Amino acid sequence: MGLSRATWRKSSRSSGNGGNCVEVASLDSGIGLRDSKNPDGPKLVVSRNAFAALVADLKR
Repeated sequence: MGLSRATWRKSSRSSGNGGNCVEVASLDSGIGLRDSKNPDGPKLVVSRNAFAALVADLKR
């Protein structure tokens, strides 16, 4: 699945007031990341391993 057909989601901890949020999408090529305030803007795709390492570091 490419970025144009991705299903983006916000964290369940995000507030509904349009704040600063990162959205993620599961892709065939890895994990997509984008700024929820600018959904048509730049996107980043990282490997599943890189995303798992990022989440683990953030939890520490």
